[in-house]
Amino acid sequence: MELVVLGAGPAYTSRPGAVGAAYLVRQGSAAVVLDLGQGAFTNLAGEIEPSTIQAVVVSHLHPDHFIDLVALRHYLRWDFDPPRRVAVLGPVGLGDRLDALHAQPGFAAAALDIGSLEDGGIVDLGPFSIEAHRVRHTNESYAFRLTAGSSGPGLVYSGDCGRADDLRALVRAGDTLLTEVSFGTAEVAPGSEHLNAWDVGRLAARTRPSRVLLTHLLMGHDRAATVAATASLTDAEVRLVDPGDRTVI
Repeated sequence: MELVVLGAGPAYTSRPGAVGAAYLVRQGSAAVVLDLGQGAFTNLAGEIEPSTIQAVVVSHLHPDHFIDLVALRHYLRWDFDPPRRVAVLGPVGLGDRLDALHAQPGFAAAALDIGSLEDGGIVDLGPFSIEAHRVRHTNESYAFRLTAGSSGPGLVYSGDCGRADDLRALVRAGDTLLTEVSFGTAEVAPGSEHLNAWDVGRLAARTRPSRVLLTHLLMGHDRAATVAATASLTDAEVRLVDPGDRTVI
């Protein structure tokens, strides 16, 4: 599998070129997208014909993780005759949330086939197998483990997560862990339900992934210090990711 970072930004940032959370995973000609936050559709369209992806899988219903489904919907609806369709999997209520943005019942269903995730559920999409696991963040938030084939390492994506131990059920030794690290080396703000570098480092020490890819760092937090703090607690390769980064898994 190849992971292509389309967007790695949080809900707000001063970093030029940063867009919302979005990660393209490819295996041969097949592809899925994990989250599609603000501004990410442009990068998706620059990498692949968006109508050919197997699905978009949404971790939770915060706009920095799903709002560019609106752009995808418009593209599918208006750029093709007849319109094309793409599958979308996410928390219950995703379709209603998109409809409410335009005060238009059926807005999402015009081009998106939306289904709901289940805690512990495994969904097969082409060559990919995606396991969803509930994590603490919103009232329904998910992390994912994605594999292609019956063996070998997987990709674990945290989404947004307020308790690192919630990810332990997904991470296997040798996996690639793509995880939010919103608060860098600072204490996590009460009530924010996010992680920092120390949370991620301790998780990696317990679960032994081969690499840790840090993402979703809030503005004002030092990138190098965040990587160093995480790396001080694990033997895994640790780096922050940016749009355009590619990793073979």
